[in-house]
Amino acid sequence: MSEQIVLSLRHVTSGYHDGGFLRRGRYQEVLHDVSFDVGYREILGLVGESGTGKSTLARTILGMVKPDAGEVIHYTKRPQMIFQDPYSSLNPAYPVSWILEEPLRIYGKYGPEERKKRVRDILERVELPEECLDARPSELSGGQRQRVSIAAALIQRPRFLIADEPVSALDVTIQAQILKLLRDLRDQLNLSYLFISHDLNVVYQLCDRVLVMRGGRVVEQGTVEDIFSHPKDPYTRQLLAAAE
Repeated sequence: MSEQIVLSLRHVTSGYHDGGFLRRGRYQEVLHDVSFDVGYREILGLVGESGTGKSTLARTILGMVKPDAGEVIHYTKRPQMIFQDPYSSLNPAYPVSWILEEPLRIYGKYGPEERKKRVRDILERVELPEECLDARPSELSGGQRQRVSIAAALIQRPRFLIADEPVSALDVTIQAQILKLLRDLRDQLNLSYLFISHDLNVVYQLCDRVLVMRGGRVVEQGTVEDIFSHPKDPYTRQLLAAAE
């Protein structure tokens, strides 16, 4: 293992069969021969139009989809997920204190005082006041809910996060605040991210490297500077032209 890598995908191919539970229908390939690494403290952007396989790739990394070929190698604990819509990913029936403490309670390693200490610590990390602990998700603003979603992803102290369009539902001012928070958390906690986004301007602001996917294949990858200044693949050039 390289201490500078948190995740490796090697020639991953993945898909599904039509026909539901019996899996007797025609095979539909979604990912084809996908290979890349995510480095220590790296923010790797993943871009491509809808339907190109980005969500299937995320589910494959998380272990929710088993590859048909190739391998996914984790060098840290399994990653956690930051979702696009925190309102649907946070349990609306419970206050923030319960939402953040429940994963630690399920884990069973920590007593009540240690759990509460960890909850207060992570709340401070995501720059939310303690009053939010008693609030339910519906009582919070969109930006606050996304901060709670980030806190929930971090509560078990993973080293690698998958962020799936985490700022697309927010207005521009709040977007900038959340991007700064993600960058600060990377620096403070030595995190790595796979950052999925359709917004190339956001990717340019945040990411170190970029993967460009089309039709389930990685058509180009490189540093942000290389991809944005010297794109080689026609599809990448098309994406960049559409974003201007």
